[in-house]
Amino acid sequence: MVAGEGERVRRGAVPEPIRVIGGGLAGCEAALFLAERGHRVELLEMRPGRPTPAHKTGDLGELVCTNSFKSEDSRNAHGQLKREMAALNSLLLRVAEESRVPAGSALAVDRALFSKGMTDSVSSHSRIRVVREEVRELPQGPAIIASGPLTSDALSASIQSHLGDDGLSFFDAIAPIVHRDSLNEDVVFEAGRFGEDSDYLNCPMNPEEYLAFLEALRTADAQQGHVFDSVPYFEGCLPVEVLASRGDDTLRFGPMKPIGLEDPRTGDRPFAVVQLRREDRQGQMWNLVGFQTRLRIGEQGGVFRMIPGLEEAEFLRWGSLHRNSYLNFPGCLTAWGSLPERRDLLFAGQITGVEGYTESASSGLLAAVNLDRILGGGDPSLPPPTTMLGGLYRYLRESEPKNFQPMNSNWGLVDPLTRRVRDKKKRREALAQRAQDEFHRWLVEENVGS
Repeated sequence: MVAGEGERVRRGAVPEPIRVIGGGLAGCEAALFLAERGHRVELLEMRPGRPTPAHKTGDLGELVCTNSFKSEDSRNAHGQLKREMAALNSLLLRVAEESRVPAGSALAVDRALFSKGMTDSVSSHSRIRVVREEVRELPQGPAIIASGPLTSDALSASIQSHLGDDGLSFFDAIAPIVHRDSLNEDVVFEAGRFGEDSDYLNCPMNPEEYLAFLEALRTADAQQGHVFDSVPYFEGCLPVEVLASRGDDTLRFGPMKPIGLEDPRTGDRPFAVVQLRREDRQGQMWNLVGFQTRLRIGEQGGVFRMIPGLEEAEFLRWGSLHRNSYLNFPGCLTAWGSLPERRDLLFAGQITGVEGYTESASSGLLAAVNLDRILGGGDPSLPPPTTMLGGLYRYLRESEPKNFQPMNSNWGLVDPLTRRVRDKKKRREALAQRAQDEFHRWLVEENVGS
């Protein structure tokens, strides 16, 4: 869908550089899309000079939570979003393919290789200049703000002063990582659910082990105080100890569900299971899936080593808690994510209230599409709500401002089918096919990427 070089330069390029604030997934996608459209771009990233509580390097596109981009199956909402991103020539998908690690039907990457690939792809582009400095105020001229959930206090204050709204904030927790060589191979077994793949490691629990683990989670010392006690957590990323407090079966029907797994020692389904997902191609680092936590570091070793197979585990990264901030999109921004008084100043990424890696990246792509259209004298355009990206943006703009919370891609965001399909698999196949058809129709009718 990308035009030739001559057409790119003729169509809407402006003499001054477009500023993209933030070198995360959304910022990288936006910068590369605009550069490919003939614009000069300055990508401003405050790291490594100004670090954050969650990032470990100064690389662009660094992944600070999981290393998984979720399912590639088009019947899955995340898989369909990837198809729409691919139609926009997503940088994330290209680099992820080059750095992927086995993860069954999910797209997972070696995070170090991935961030290196993102950094190299953006930094080497002839029309992108990467500037390592903190942006403290909203810039003049055309820009995309993709500063992420860890936006600096100074820039946050500037945004709030323009919006006339204090916005919203929540805290996000990340899961621990263990070394493969330290696992008890007599207990841990390789398997995917229903035998579809064997890319996960599994730590099975019987009822007694599960209940003892629950008690330890509930009584362990977590970060406390009025700041943490008032956290409005996003439901999709709740700390494991918060889930444990909701009832004895919450974890067993959530991240520790044993469905589709068989313990080779017994031939039976475990009562509960902790799954581990690889973080690197060598298979040395493994993430405790769904075990994001705010437990104090001194507590984590004792609690998590109660998991069968992790008795002697070497923890390469402890779980931690960090601040995430996002704007009140429906109450403050236009339908395409700009300030009402400045249509060429757009927001993208998690700061807009999208939750998840691919959601953030796709919002960066869409922001770049619309800024390019605006600078070319056209009007912004959004995909129809029958598509995953269109449904996500409808949620952002039509939610009740007083109750707005972050959202990730799911089939509940799109218009229902005009005919009723009872079979869930067939219904999702039909939703995916319709989304794919209508996304491509939008690309053609709106001249997107051409």
